[in-house]
Amino acid sequence: MDERPALAEHETTVGGLDVRLRLLGASHQVFAGPVRETVACLLGSVKGLPATFTRQLPGWSYVFTADTRRLDPASFGDRVAGIRREVAANPDSLCGIFPGSPDALTAVVVETPEGPPLGGLVWRTWHTYPQHGQIVSTYTRLEAR
Repeated sequence: MDERPALAEHETTVGGLDVRLRLLGASHQVFAGPVRETVACLLGSVKGLPATFTRQLPGWSYVFTADTRRLDPASFGDRVAGIRREVAANPDSLCGIFPGSPDALTAVVVETPEGPPLGGLVWRTWHTYPQHGQIVSTYTRLEAR
């Protein structure tokens, strides 16, 4: 997918790969190696995220998973506080807070995966919607083959 207008961007190198983390309103883009991942509500796009999506690319394996959870207000606030701590603890991250609530955020954290196989990246994202008590989280693993 093409680059979308970004509200914020962070460039870094993780596991030997150049990575661009981009916030697009209530959505995100991650550019890493051969991957351009976009999670966004775009005009004419399919609604909803797949629970799992896998693609084999030349020299790479890409696995994306998504989950949507609805939480009660106390649990929602606790989970958002936990997300903020994860972002603050990782310099290879990006977080944006949106008008209307300090708990309305989009966050992306990228890291090298733990354990074998070596070579690749993992990134996690969270999109929080306090007005609905929902958190949409994604987990992506990009592995060298």
